[in-house]
Amino acid sequence: MNTPAPSSPAARILCVDDEPMILSALKRVFRPLGYTLFTANSGQEGLELLEKETVELVISDMRMPEMDGAQFLEQVFKRWPDTKRILLTGYADAGATIAAINQGKIWRYVAKPWDENELLLTVSQALAHRQLMQENARLFELTQAQNAELKELNASLEAKVAERTEKLRETLTSLESAHRELKLSFLAMVQVLTNLFELHSRRLAGHSRRVADTARQLAKALGADEAETQSILLAALLHDIGKFGQPEHMLGKSFQAMTPEERTIEMHHPQRGQMVLMGINQLQGAATLVRHHHERFDGNGFPDHLAGLAIPLGARVIAVANDFDSLQMGTLVSRALKPAEARAFILENRGKRYDPSVVDAFLAQVADRIPEEIQELPTRPSSLKPGMVLMRDLSHPDGYLLLAKGQIVDDTIIKQLLKIESAEGHPLTLFVQPQS
Repeated sequence: MNTPAPSSPAARILCVDDEPMILSALKRVFRPLGYTLFTANSGQEGLELLEKETVELVISDMRMPEMDGAQFLEQVFKRWPDTKRILLTGYADAGATIAAINQGKIWRYVAKPWDENELLLTVSQALAHRQLMQENARLFELTQAQNAELKELNASLEAKVAERTEKLRETLTSLESAHRELKLSFLAMVQVLTNLFELHSRRLAGHSRRVADTARQLAKALGADEAETQSILLAALLHDIGKFGQPEHMLGKSFQAMTPEERTIEMHHPQRGQMVLMGINQLQGAATLVRHHHERFDGNGFPDHLAGLAIPLGARVIAVANDFDSLQMGTLVSRALKPAEARAFILENRGKRYDPSVVDAFLAQVADRIPEEIQELPTRPSSLKPGMVLMRDLSHPDGYLLLAKGQIVDDTIIKQLLKIESAEGHPLTLFVQPQS
């Protein structure tokens, strides 16, 4: 098994154990991965060190004199709740382990003697989850600050303030919903993360939503039950989450136009996506689908070169839905294809890139609704007329979605678009279906 890459090379880890040999063994495990390591021989020494140093993760042995691991981790939880906590425990310490879980709110416990790869994966998942939660909190605070600033803008920018404030209010509402222990809708949090990621690239705006819509239709057509359909939907929304941290110029770039080095980075995003999601219990099923959504039916995909029915059904479904949208965006081949051309590509690769049964369902449930040739007319807001239908998504120059494909234009929408164009000084071009 390959050694997992650390979620954050600069992460600071504290190892606490009264046995020097155990601490030395932990140092050997983590030092090659670039972590900054601190050690302590007792719980009290560990608490004193935490008062001086910022630490992202604590690994503590259970059996220690004076203050055992459960008591130590309880103190860590009370004083530094954002620090992740992992307990090393022997099989004979079941009762003490339960106490540590209840009192110290530990992230995971690892049995001694530990499996090195399991320990590294557990640490990587803990750090990835901490990083994701911190980023979520940072974005929450950022939206609050931006919302306050927008309210103070000059009245002459009313249209711009109203439009952006509304967008920030929607994002803020979704984030607040996610912070309430996800009790209102776990799916809402996933959609917020997807939208925030797609703001980095105007070209990607709406991509995950479209892939998720198509994947959900295919899952139902193939007889997937409600739980499997939900897992496929979540994975489709998050299939590109592993691209967090990629250079911005790569986002939305055609795979064929990438350099060999960029392709290597791109081909690792499924594993990174799985690693990020595995730390969230509700997303572990979706994480597996994210890892395998670039596998090919003929075995020539990545990262594991799975073939045929060895590829999870959800991953086979997402492969078709993702490629159908990517072909039309121009991020899979060298140019953006028309819907009929994208459908022909999917059909041509039936049994090669794609599962024949998924392609058949796609042709029956989705692609048969695509006209062979649809004319579209580029139009400025001043030329719009009520009743016109958008043939493409309309995105703001900052990257977020203004109007979705299929939107029917009315007088209110036309007035709003004219205000945005006038206030911001950026011409807007919409593609509409010509009226007969």
